[in-house]
Amino acid sequence: MSGGARRWLSLQAWLQPSRLEAMTIAIEKMSWEEKLRTLEELWDSITREGDRYHSPNWHEQALKETKQRCESGAEQSADWIRAKRELYRLRGG
Repeated sequence: MSGGARRWLSLQAWLQPSRLEAMTIAIEKMSWEEKLRTLEELWDSITREGDRYHSPNWHEQALKETKQRCESGAEQSADWIRAKRELYRLRGG
């Protein structure tokens, strides 16, 4: 490949939106429900690869604080289906 052809391909690649930029544009066009479904799918994908994921150190402290609030009655847990319904309701859905 000639130098000119390489420069042209390089310029074309530079002018193309990156994969991340393209995903960002697609996400912005999604409805609220599509965004939530996509988030669920992404989280499911991440958690299937649990051996690659390591919680940050602050997670343990946050979990302890949440447990204390639940045990004291200051906070109540909700199952995911109920939580999703509440999010949809708050969003006006």
